Amino acid sequence: MHDERRRIEERVERVHNQRIKPAIYAASVPFEVEAWQAPGEPVPFAEAAAAAYEPFAMNTPWGPPWGTTWFRMRGQVPAEWAGKRVEAVIDLGFVGDWPGNQAEALVHRTDGTPLKAVNPLNQYVPIGNPATGGESIDYLVEAASNPDILANDFAGPTLMGDVLTAGDRPLYTFRRADIAVLDEEVWHLDLDLQVLRELMVHLGEHEPRRHEIMHALDRAMDALDLDDVSGSAAAVREVLAPVLASPAHASAHTISGVGHAHIDSAWLWPIRETKRKTSRTFSNVTALAEEYDDFIFACSQAQQYEWVRDNYPQVWARIQESVKKGQWAPVGGMWVESDGNLPGGEAIARQLVHGKRFFIEHFGIETKGVWLPDSFGYNAAYPQLAKLAGNDWFLTQKISWNQTNKFPHHTFWWEGIDGTRIFTHFPPVDTYNARFSGEEMDRAVRNYSEKGGGTRSLAPFGWGDGGGGPTREIMERARRLADLEGSPKVVVEHPDAFFAKARAEYQDAPVWVGELYLELHRATYTTQARTKQGNRRSEHKLREAELWATTAALHAPGYAYPYARLDRLWKTVLLHQFHDILPGSSIAWVHREAEAEYARVAEELEVLTAEAVAALGGGRQGGGLRVFNTSPYGRAEVVRTPEGAPAYVEVPASGSAPLTGAEPPRPVTVSGRVLDNGLVRVQVAEDGTLSSVHDLRANREVLADQGNLLRLHTDLPNYWDAWDIDKHYQNRYTDLLEPDAVTVVEEDPLVGAIRVTRSFGKGSTITQTITLRAGSPRVDFETDIDWHEAEKILKAAFPVDVRAPHSSAEIQFGHIQRPTHTNTSWEAARFEVSGHRWVHIGEPGYGVAVINDSTYGHDVSRTVREDGGTTTTVRLSLVRAPRVPDPEADQGRHRFRYALLPGASIEDAVAEGYSLNLPLRVADAADATPEPVVSVDGAGVTVEAVKLADDESGDVVVRLYESSGGRSTGILRTGFPLAGAQVTDLLERPLEPAVVGEDGTVAVVLRPFQILTLRLERADTGR
Repeated sequence: MHDERRRIEERVERVHNQRIKPAIYAASVPFEVEAWQAPGEPVPFAEAAAAAYEPFAMNTPWGPPWGTTWFRMRGQVPAEWAGKRVEAVIDLGFVGDWPGNQAEALVHRTDGTPLKAVNPLNQYVPIGNPATGGESIDYLVEAASNPDILANDFAGPTLMGDVLTAGDRPLYTFRRADIAVLDEEVWHLDLDLQVLRELMVHLGEHEPRRHEIMHALDRAMDALDLDDVSGSAAAVREVLAPVLASPAHASAHTISGVGHAHIDSAWLWPIRETKRKTSRTFSNVTALAEEYDDFIFACSQAQQYEWVRDNYPQVWARIQESVKKGQWAPVGGMWVESDGNLPGGEAIARQLVHGKRFFIEHFGIETKGVWLPDSFGYNAAYPQLAKLAGNDWFLTQKISWNQTNKFPHHTFWWEGIDGTRIFTHFPPVDTYNARFSGEEMDRAVRNYSEKGGGTRSLAPFGWGDGGGGPTREIMERARRLADLEGSPKVVVEHPDAFFAKARAEYQDAPVWVGELYLELHRATYTTQARTKQGNRRSEHKLREAELWATTAALHAPGYAYPYARLDRLWKTVLLHQFHDILPGSSIAWVHREAEAEYARVAEELEVLTAEAVAALGGGRQGGGLRVFNTSPYGRAEVVRTPEGAPAYVEVPASGSAPLTGAEPPRPVTVSGRVLDNGLVRVQVAEDGTLSSVHDLRANREVLADQGNLLRLHTDLPNYWDAWDIDKHYQNRYTDLLEPDAVTVVEEDPLVGAIRVTRSFGKGSTITQTITLRAGSPRVDFETDIDWHEAEKILKAAFPVDVRAPHSSAEIQFGHIQRPTHTNTSWEAARFEVSGHRWVHIGEPGYGVAVINDSTYGHDVSRTVREDGGTTTTVRLSLVRAPRVPDPEADQGRHRFRYALLPGASIEDAVAEGYSLNLPLRVADAADATPEPVVSVDGAGVTVEAVKLADDESGDVVVRLYESSGGRSTGILRTGFPLAGAQVTDLLERPLEPAVVGEDGTVAVVLRPFQILTLRLERADTGR
């Protein structure tokens, strides 16, 4: 037989695209259209309905960036269309096929009922199936003219990312607003051809099935009357029916399709637009569920449900009905799909708590899995946190984006730092926006790593990022692929069903231990530093407010615990931990608003804490100053009085003490550029770096070279500016070694400080105050930067004379060890990593920690000196200057603090990490003398949260964890009469009784990095 592949394939392609697709709509009549452009921000439906509309012609430009235009569309279905399938077809001037990153609209009835959204791949609104003929149609269409931020494919900066800079030039040209007849036979033929053509080209050239399909397509084209596509479509489909009916092989891979619409809670659009995106996508999803009984949709992010509940009650009611029918599956159990590296441990716990509770409260459903398809790596505390929130499985696909190493598994057990394992799946289709294309089906089967062990994988299907969701065309593809020779079998089902089957068939799946590190998007640990600092500050201020509010609720008569206010503030912080906000990868508008929100959160939390402290002091002013310590560790350190004078205090963990009374330690001396407090001696060089840090206790020099060396690197990644830092950044840099001034600014027995100021680059300045305080070996670097660089990254280096085979970095509820060598490509790919409050390096008998109060990105490297010694260098990433998607990212003022801690153990690093991030609070509350709510005797047992139970019972909830990495024991004492104690899950539901001793204490035994939540019943409340 002659090779006719080219002729047949080109024939089918032309006829399909030029004759069949244009015939899908058999007839149409135009709507009469009027328009009204809303001034400024979006308006409620009632305001738009009452507005004065003006005639609007097709092919007219409309819509300034971020604007809203309302269109009124009136028309009548022709009487002769009775019995036909009639739809409205609307094309706002769509560009390309990405639904969420351009114009989109929500269609309403005139009574305000949302019907359905339109976007590039979903342009229809059902009118009648069948129509009766003569129906009058009257729609109000809210159209959003959102700009395509990716129009230049991240090739350069754009001003479109903020309404303040985007201008007012219309972005779109309205193309179509018709009432049309859908020719169902032609529409189905189009889908038959799509599925068969895509299947054919992804089969091997020598496979008989490919040739069977090809010749069937050739015969189908012979059966098509090009002058009467509609009339001959049924005959063409009959020709194709046998190849569509041929069943899949018995050993075919099974793909569990789960409807999905990934909606970034903010990214290339602001939060206000996401609220509208959810209504559009959810309207479409509920409409699709009514049309397809076998459709199932999985949706995470309780925050987005709440937006719809509050703003679109009719859509909310449809969601509730769809959940009852089993077609809508709440998943994920988190408030938002947060970043996987940067939120603190307690914040991730609250993500899980608030998400789960929302779904239980509103749907009676307890979600059983963590659904995080798009975060930029996943910390090794997740397995334990997920299990403690009642989850059985974990899903992501983002690790498929690795630049260097291919992750070896798709279905596996993921083991966290404490040993907890959770059943985990990475969809081998390598996308969360699947549409069941031939390419995707082929990729899923080829990629699947567990062949011979497992037989199935999951594919989230539907358009996403900016929403859109599944379409009827995707559902039709799924039906055709349910049992089709040459293709994997597709079954649409609940993700819980997939995980149950996958786990049952593959109990002995391989195990991956430790973090799921994404070999990409490493700059998200640093970009938009003010957003990250806002998160860090908020997390610690929330801890502080909860602790003192709990203390006041127990000890201050008349004080009412602020449940609702704390709940609201937590949800604000959790929202901004979304995986494109906290990582710094959103447009300027998003980060401008995030910084403002963090400022409001900080202000309100200050009020809450001040109210609690005042209540503890009996409301009496002028009685004397008291120092409050929110840290779980006792502290002896220098604080500032309200007048700014230094004072030395000793304060118990989670307690308070008078400002005066502590015995001052050995004084600080300042001699030239040398600071000495009897514990360490710090010498500042003429160039402003540290020439020496001598640990007087150990009689050893800490530094191997210039300490606190500020190095300015050129930072232009190959693709994703805000997301990526590529390894070549290391090759070009400037060391900042020419200070404007090096000046002693404080010389006091309790504090010595030297200030270094520098000017560099494009008008940037940096002022650092190097401070040594009495009684502490910690050297602080209080930093104030006025940053005006572009495509640069600033790092601070500490080369330490320590041979450290690995570094330890704090993560959520513990720490992770990473090699400092690059033996394999896996280690080499980790040239930039994340950590929280501290990084520790050490050799037997001696260690050093670098502490910070706001940054996350860092690198650790090891070199051998000419003298044979080893230098281990820790470098903090301080600030970046990417230009896409926010051209002004990180420009302006930054204030933060980091510190060097010589002679530090892991336990020291943990304690100082809390201290640096939880400054002592000095308040006029001399009468506030209550015992700490809880105290723990036992190294390694650390209190992370103290609060009242969310059910408002008055019970005290305490979350502890093992922080040293070893087995730890401790005795927990309460500052109130204890009636009983329960070990609970994260949702504060009892798991088992805790043993209360005769003395009212609770013995605690923790395995390495174990998280333990205790619910303490107060004897004084009757509970």
